[in-house]
Amino acid sequence: MYKHILVPTDGSDITDKASSAAIGLAKALGARLSTITIKEAYPYSALSEIRPVPPQEFLDSQEQLAQRNVQKVVSACKEAGLDCEAVTVEADHPHVAIIEHASRHGCDLIVMASHGRRGMQALLLGSETQKVLTHSRIAVLVVR
Repeated sequence: MYKHILVPTDGSDITDKASSAAIGLAKALGARLSTITIKEAYPYSALSEIRPVPPQEFLDSQEQLAQRNVQKVVSACKEAGLDCEAVTVEADHPHVAIIEHASRHGCDLIVMASHGRRGMQALLLGSETQKVLTHSRIAVLVVR
């Protein structure tokens, strides 16, 4: 069925739940599992010379956070007896980076969390999961 599963994570409890589901599915199917965290790009601005955090400090902290996030998934995989490839990617649009990574690496399923926003909040905030669902040609499993 599925041979290579990608599970994006932002380190939140809900993405931990999606990671657990992806690990269980990968184990049951004998599939490979990969995880990805998307780092924010530095908010460069030509409008102001005042920056609250120097660029390198910002980028270093983003990388440390991203590594912590993917390592949670890697550790959970190890506990389950699975190998896990982990990557961090800087991107302005996380859904694009997730879809591109899945396509480039031959993933045939993306397992993502739904934050369960409804009504106006969902409309105003949007959702990376919703964007992946809308734009991906790869199957997407949404975990609540």
